[in-house]
Amino acid sequence: MSFRRQIFCAFAVTTALLSSAAQSQTLSLKPFKDDLFAYPPTLSSDSNGAYTVIDYREMRDINQRDQVPERRVNAQYTDASVRKVQQDLLLKTDAGDIRHVAVGKTEGAGIIVLYLHGQGGSRKQGVDDFTFGGNFNRLKNLMAGNGGLYLSPDFTDFGDKGAAQVAALIGHYADRSPGAKIFVACGSMGGALCWKLAARKDMGGRINGLLLLGSLWDESFFTSPAFKRRVPVFFGQGSHDVVFPVANQEAFFRSILAKSKTYPTRFVRFETGTHGTPIRMTDWRGTLNWMLSKSP
Repeated sequence: MSFRRQIFCAFAVTTALLSSAAQSQTLSLKPFKDDLFAYPPTLSSDSNGAYTVIDYREMRDINQRDQVPERRVNAQYTDASVRKVQQDLLLKTDAGDIRHVAVGKTEGAGIIVLYLHGQGGSRKQGVDDFTFGGNFNRLKNLMAGNGGLYLSPDFTDFGDKGAAQVAALIGHYADRSPGAKIFVACGSMGGALCWKLAARKDMGGRINGLLLLGSLWDESFFTSPAFKRRVPVFFGQGSHDVVFPVANQEAFFRSILAKSKTYPTRFVRFETGTHGTPIRMTDWRGTLNWMLSKSP
């Protein structure tokens, strides 16, 4: 091999390695106010750490964290400059017009995260900077600061029509960011859409993770394309959730592990937490980085 050829090959290998390193870096979210959003102490854990009980306390985690309890978090928990890359948009699709808020890169994103609200919610819930302890503001900043896209849509219902609309929205932005990993977070009744997306051939074969926050379970997941691809599933649940009892969600989580001991799933139980606690307390960065490391 000639000297020039050797130099060319060495350059090509170096370029490939640098490209690979750059890609791997995009799949690990950089910190954003991690100290403020770190989980409180762990009370117990099992299943090799897949199941964790967190010490949640309303006095500390709401009253001391919020300037106005449940309405406005203290200023240090947010960075409103992210609104510069936030747009309220309308997408026309065969499934209907989809109003949605987009934060970050609408093209060429490395990661796409959607939040699907529950009963009585709207696209505005998922981009409110001040409620839920500033946790949505953190998610917005994590996406904007890591070359990602965050979407918070409206949809017609929690049935097939709503699922078709969310699928159309995902398809639209996935086509514009073909290398993006796609994660869907579902609050409360929005979980019905998470499971429907998992069951669809187009979405079950495309999404890379599901987050169920104070939400419900669905046995049909075990026959879904998403389950067959071993798409990571995260559960966050308050122990005092009266809408979706924690025991039912825990049983479903354990049934996943019963089918596959190594299935990528995690359950965080917020002890004494109520229905909305997981939306306030879930560590977005830690959870998404874990999902990125396990996603198909």
